[in-house]
Amino acid sequence: MGSSPNTPILRYSNTPFRSRPRVAVLNLPNFLTLIRILTIPFFLVYLAYHRYSAALLIFIVGAVTDFLDGVAARWLRQETRLGAYLDPVADKLLVFSSYVMLGAIEAIPMWLVVIVVTRDVFILLGIGIIFCQIEEKFEAKPTLIGKGSTMLQLTTLAAALTALHDPVLLPQLALDGLIAATALTTMLSGVQYLYRGFVWLQNRTPLTPSNR
Repeated sequence: MGSSPNTPILRYSNTPFRSRPRVAVLNLPNFLTLIRILTIPFFLVYLAYHRYSAALLIFIVGAVTDFLDGVAARWLRQETRLGAYLDPVADKLLVFSSYVMLGAIEAIPMWLVVIVVTRDVFILLGIGIIFCQIEEKFEAKPTLIGKGSTMLQLTTLAAALTALHDPVLLPQLALDGLIAATALTTMLSGVQYLYRGFVWLQNRTPLTPSNR
């Protein structure tokens, strides 16, 4: 029985599925980020037992891996969605846990710990509320103030560790200045994120007689 000229001919590829190119998830940049995350418990243990020199060394190792994973991702073109999530998570885990521990041992004022932790908690709660209201994810993209506050948070953390290691290396006035700058930029970035979230939500909320 002959086939009609209008009948489509199905062709199947002989290329096996396993041979198709795939993007490696656990590549070098992501591996370095995982190392940074795994060093956090050791860092906290050394802080708790007042081993400040060892804690400072682990912090430096974490900072080096943070720099290297970004360089490797760009140079090797191995930027992945997993890495885009892991890198800020690693930074937040380090900042959260370190600030709480440093506040507990009175290396930094507790009010600064409250400001740093509260800002990110409010941002996460805001993203969750927006998703529950309109079932759409709000991407809190980093702003210039947000990046500056993160940089100052990590710089203040490094300065506090340096002062714990040897108070002669860092004058108290310099540490106080970093603490004040960190508190100010953290609060400003928090207000900015909240404002952007409200504007984003207002633009996506349908205008009805009840909300006019």
